[in-house]
Amino acid sequence: MLSIFLTLMAASLAAQQPGAIKGRVIEQSTKEPVAGATITIKETGLAVVADSTGNFFINDLPPGSYSLLITHVGFQEKQLTEIPVTKGKTFTFEVELLDDGFRLNAVTVKAFRGEHNPQLPVSSFAFSREEIFRSPGAQGDIFRAIGILPGVVSSGGQYSAIAVRGQGTSDNVYMADDIPLFEVSHLEIEGFNSGFNDPNGGRFSIFAPRVIDNALFEGGGFAAQYGRKSSSLLTLGIKEGNRETPFYSGQFDLLGATLIYDGPLSTDKKTSLFASARYQNFSLLEKLVNLTSAGTPSYGDYMVKTTTELNRKNKLTFLAMYNPELYTRTVSDVSKSTGLDENNGSSFVGRSSSSKAVIGLNLRTLTGRSSYWKNILYYRLLRVDNSLGDAWPPVDAEGHILNKQDIPADGDLRHIRNNQGELGYRSVFTVHKKAFTFTAGADVARVDLDFRETLQHTDTLYSYGPNDSPLPGQYYLILEPADFNSARKDHAYNASGYVDLSFTLFNRLTLNPGIRYDYTGFTKENTFAPRISGSVALDSRQSINFSAGLYFQDPEYSDVAGQAPGHLLKNSRTTQYILGYKYYFSPDLKLTAEGWYKKFDDQPVQPNGGKPYLNNDGDGYAYGGDISLIKRLSAKYYGQVSYSYMLSKRDDHDGLGKYDYIFSIPHSFSLLGSYQANKKWAFSGKLRYSTGRPTDRYFVHADVFHDPTFLRYSQQRIGKKAARLNDFISLDGRVDYSWSTQRKASWTAFIDIVDLPNRFNENSAIFQPETGHVYYLGLAIFPSFGVRLDL
Repeated sequence: MLSIFLTLMAASLAAQQPGAIKGRVIEQSTKEPVAGATITIKETGLAVVADSTGNFFINDLPPGSYSLLITHVGFQEKQLTEIPVTKGKTFTFEVELLDDGFRLNAVTVKAFRGEHNPQLPVSSFAFSREEIFRSPGAQGDIFRAIGILPGVVSSGGQYSAIAVRGQGTSDNVYMADDIPLFEVSHLEIEGFNSGFNDPNGGRFSIFAPRVIDNALFEGGGFAAQYGRKSSSLLTLGIKEGNRETPFYSGQFDLLGATLIYDGPLSTDKKTSLFASARYQNFSLLEKLVNLTSAGTPSYGDYMVKTTTELNRKNKLTFLAMYNPELYTRTVSDVSKSTGLDENNGSSFVGRSSSSKAVIGLNLRTLTGRSSYWKNILYYRLLRVDNSLGDAWPPVDAEGHILNKQDIPADGDLRHIRNNQGELGYRSVFTVHKKAFTFTAGADVARVDLDFRETLQHTDTLYSYGPNDSPLPGQYYLILEPADFNSARKDHAYNASGYVDLSFTLFNRLTLNPGIRYDYTGFTKENTFAPRISGSVALDSRQSINFSAGLYFQDPEYSDVAGQAPGHLLKNSRTTQYILGYKYYFSPDLKLTAEGWYKKFDDQPVQPNGGKPYLNNDGDGYAYGGDISLIKRLSAKYYGQVSYSYMLSKRDDHDGLGKYDYIFSIPHSFSLLGSYQANKKWAFSGKLRYSTGRPTDRYFVHADVFHDPTFLRYSQQRIGKKAARLNDFISLDGRVDYSWSTQRKASWTAFIDIVDLPNRFNENSAIFQPETGHVYYLGLAIFPSFGVRLDL
């Protein structure tokens, strides 16, 4: 594949003509062309006007990177940055303009990239392709870029998964080109955390750098057309292929390589192709940061997207993604660790293999001058095969391994197979008038589960809580296979219907009521979720926004599969209230402040340690406030400063009272800045601080077997989430250097480093029964560097 890729790149170098930009301007609300839009190149002042079909063409451009300003009376202006122009090639794209949010005395609010949308709450943030790629410490990962937003908590530099406003990493809605996604991260090892999903989420997203063209994040209060999760919404637009001439790109870095083709697929140029292939292996990085005992993780991400203009009214998109991964940790890896009490000094051994895939068709049909209809057919699958166990090296009192040549281990103590498949269909109709928008839709899906988890033999658990039941005088738990083993092969049907309205009253007040109905097959529940959001325009720069509503969430499919026959879990319920303020200093600089409150009911809880049985006895609440000042990428610099206060409490109704939820982080602060000094150099930095995450408080019992030749310790929980890990502090940095060769190939060398001061940030505390101490999972410095080639 690499040889073919290089051959195609070499062939493209022969072209020596000037470059060009070709595009089409459409209305975001109706998808109809915007005739007469003005497109201005900011670097040169050159302007052209779109024709009656919304198309425009700018040719004879010297190679380089350009910024475009797109304007039209009655629409918010939009700015596009980092448009690449290469000799002999035409860069093509489609851009959407948003209606003016409101008018006061003929003064129009001008928000950057159509951000001022009264149908969205204050807690909405847009990201461009270049902003995602250049976010320091993110290394091109969309979730690491989002991790600095107010109200968002990441699990530290080791993880990319996000938790939003007092909820967990599995509570967010993810959509890619209108296709719902359920597994978006790599290296989220199912069963690693005492037989259940790791609450921290995955380490890296399944989207390679520069694959996502745009992203819109809503921290809450999202519309009724999105559901089955209750916390936040992230909609991703995958890059569409270039229609005129092919572009090739290759990125080669410390972890592996990413190859991209972006160009026409058919000779008539009605179909474009965007294809990417990424492979990552952590062997070199582990040697660089002295983590050779961590095991061997690797993964791949392969994507194909085609876009076909069937005719003026119909546009068909095909998307396919395949994301395999493999992680192994052997006895040999354990022996490379100096001691089990050291940070990341785990005795875990095993093998985790998983693969994710999504395939989908999206047909967008213009049904009139003010309406369109989207029909989406998709299939997604997940295949997990995990063998998990432990090693028991002989150690001294400090946890140092005494004999590295003969370490007993059981690498298949717990075995988990989790196969899921979902075939779904979505149909969404939207009609937009000047002061009125109506959206209605329906979703149906068949979900197939084939799940089995097996404990191969009796196991001993050395951590337990007050409600666990060891025998008198016994300071540990015995877990029998009958307590753990479960299997389920089943299917169910889900169905949804929803209506969203948006209308403006008195030229100042915009209301967005909606209602959603869901039927969940595995819970056999029918739920109705009314919601409303809105905004009040104070003047041409500022507004007050609000939102309230119900959000129901399906239980995790793996949790459903792990229950005894006849035991049905419920859909959990979240009630949200949001009130915020927004002020635009300029089209690309805005201040937002927001307060929010959530009430949780019917939350799934695990009453007995180590056993898969769950019930819905949990409830709780969360509240907080966010404030941020964001400068978008419109010139040579962009940046953000934000602060969040958040408190999240849960009660499992197990007699132990309320406790801090794992993602209850009272204080978070972030500061980001990026500056492009000239066409060659770009510098970015990011500072993050947050309060340490909650952790349990324990009492340690020594020599629980009363056998000095087999010394083991145990810990009895005396305070649920009653202590905290050390505060999280990280300073990240990124430098990009770009240049072009005489044949006009474009190169970018970069270095992107998480945690420049090399401060170890704790993510979780793990008890070590051989020593009675804890070790911490976490990460210090995490560097990446490489080069990108664009042709």
